[in-house]
Amino acid sequence: MKLRDLLVGAPTIKPAVEAAAAGGYLPLNANDYFGGYFSTPTTATRDEAMAVPTIARARNIICSTVASFEIDVWQKSTGTKIDPPRVINQPDSRVTGASVWSWIAEDLLFYGFAYLRVLNRYSEDGRVRDAERIAPLRVTTRTNANATEIIGYYIDGIAVPNEDMKVFMGMDEGLLNRSGQTIKAGAWLEKTALTYAREPAPLTVMKSNGASLPADRIRNLLDAWSRGRKERATAFLNADVTLEKLGFNPSEIQLNEARQYISLELSRSIGIPAWFVSSDPQSNTYSNAINQRRDLIDYSLRPMMTVIEQRLSQSDFLPSGQYARYDLDDFLRGNPLERAQVYEILNRIGVMTVDEIRAEEDLISS
Repeated sequence: MKLRDLLVGAPTIKPAVEAAAAGGYLPLNANDYFGGYFSTPTTATRDEAMAVPTIARARNIICSTVASFEIDVWQKSTGTKIDPPRVINQPDSRVTGASVWSWIAEDLLFYGFAYLRVLNRYSEDGRVRDAERIAPLRVTTRTNANATEIIGYYIDGIAVPNEDMKVFMGMDEGLLNRSGQTIKAGAWLEKTALTYAREPAPLTVMKSNGASLPADRIRNLLDAWSRGRKERATAFLNADVTLEKLGFNPSEIQLNEARQYISLELSRSIGIPAWFVSSDPQSNTYSNAINQRRDLIDYSLRPMMTVIEQRLSQSDFLPSGQYARYDLDDFLRGNPLERAQVYEILNRIGVMTVDEIRAEEDLISS
């Protein structure tokens, strides 16, 4: 299997629906979560989505940002932060944690769900010790006769124990399904733009002015004109023929305006501020950069991070009484002047000492 198929996944044949008495691993309606996605004709593919610059940039911003955050573990009873097990920040010991969580974030963004397959467990309580990310398109499911419960999982057509598949269920059906038509329109516009970039001159036709030209002369004229276009050279036509233009140029069909419109629509659908994907360059100012970061967290990353936090807080990853939370302090902290003003107030009212402030800013204590 190619590396790309392992990361992105290739569609596999879905096993036939079989009746089974055993309860499904997930007590959910399979049609609600999976059937609609795989059967919707307007669903876009990942390749179509990544061909649209707005989505490609949004994907990279969202996934790399989520992957850069440290995940802390807290004790509920005491409210103290404790050392997390390695699986929390590095699920797969063979690759970096940032790589795993970046792909998990993409799966949640594009498909609305993500998978980790258990590789090793702790012997004392069976909690997950190591797990690998599995591309959603490599996974198929087996349901009961009514297709209301998932009772089996397959990876590349091979059955996997239900307890080894850890599912991160998102809050919607995923971007590829939710905005399939808009993505397809964006991909078509990019192909159109590429066509004009390769051949910026409009489609033309040579029209005879009445004289009957022999076939060999027509071929010579067409060959010379074609070479001139390709080489960006000057072409010559005699009085026997007239050149007429067919088609439209990008400005006539408002190609740039259409691409900008699709970019803004996709920004809204993803939930990412247009400033981050340069769809609205006029809003890109330093003064609102901090607010834009907060908007990115609140409207785009928060739902995804909440799904990951709550799934990792379940008992198959953490002992009872512990929970996982992303550390956003560094990402959301203000500029140095704002932080200094806050620290001054906190120090004056006795909330923080100078040494605590130095520690917060990673400065050497005096």
